[in-house]
Amino acid sequence: MRTPRGGRLFLATCLGSLFFLMLYFQSINKTTVEPDLKTDTGSGKSRRNPLQTLYNRDQQLDLLAAQRSLQGRRELLEQACLSHTRKRRVLSPEDLKHLIVDDKHSLIYCYVPKVACTNWKRVLMVLSSDGRYTDPLAIPASEAHVAGNLHTLSELSVAEINQRLRSYLKFIFVREPFERLVSAYRNKFTRNYNTAFHKRYGTKIIRRHRPDPEPGALENGSDVTFQEFVQYLVDPRTQREEPFNEHWERVHSLCHPCLIHYDVVGKYETLEPDAEAVLRLAGVEGTLQFPTSSKSTRTDGNMAAHYFKHISPFYHKKLFSLYRMDFLLFNYSTPEYLRPR
Repeated sequence: MRTPRGGRLFLATCLGSLFFLMLYFQSINKTTVEPDLKTDTGSGKSRRNPLQTLYNRDQQLDLLAAQRSLQGRRELLEQACLSHTRKRRVLSPEDLKHLIVDDKHSLIYCYVPKVACTNWKRVLMVLSSDGRYTDPLAIPASEAHVAGNLHTLSELSVAEINQRLRSYLKFIFVREPFERLVSAYRNKFTRNYNTAFHKRYGTKIIRRHRPDPEPGALENGSDVTFQEFVQYLVDPRTQREEPFNEHWERVHSLCHPCLIHYDVVGKYETLEPDAEAVLRLAGVEGTLQFPTSSKSTRTDGNMAAHYFKHISPFYHKKLFSLYRMDFLLFNYSTPEYLRPR
């Protein structure tokens, strides 16, 4: 006979399992449109949900050029998921912490560090505020990243999560994986102000992957080379000890694109037109423009080639294997500098 306490534990276990099963089955379904869903803009008028605009054939005529590209990416992503993923798993609240929710405009954005996420957070702070913010670039980058300034899907109940996954426009922006990786390295390990990263990661990387390091390097961790960073990433001990930091974590691990059906897949390489298309779908393209300048460095897409020419083919292969799924899911070709001559 089960004790009362045992019964409560059994009930709690069952309820917890039901929670995640509900979230899982919702996440693998295609997005559906709820025609009667309206969102209050604050002006006393109702406007169309962005999914209604996305799937309405009449509206698509205005977005034709951009829409074809976005639709093609979404279809390629779906095909890649079918071809390259076999296992389904249950999503947890931890999996949803990168999905920012704007209830005012029925938007869900999965932010990926080093893919213009600072500016997207600024834009969403303007959109979701009640006039407190008006200019995205007037918001300091540090404030854009403060936890609590924006709400994430992980903070909501199962019912609230499911309702938003069904009816909100879900979008993600991605970048060529090695360009993003090199950008993360440059920002976190070659800038003097990132002492927290130097202490937490730099000292560990130098201790493990530099022969006979100087005492100062072991203490400060401020001069990590790109080769040492690559060795750290492919070292099996790294992921056994803790998850990757979000700045070099794979996009498919941050945003789960084969479990969550994203309506728009934007790319860093075509950031401005793709961002404009998202803002247009949200109904704010005339009142808000995506920032075209920031402190982050935009390149011509050849930054990674410069760094990888100093890395041996052995580590090329190891690193490509590590990030292979992001290349496949988002239709990025194997870089020229990795191909056999």
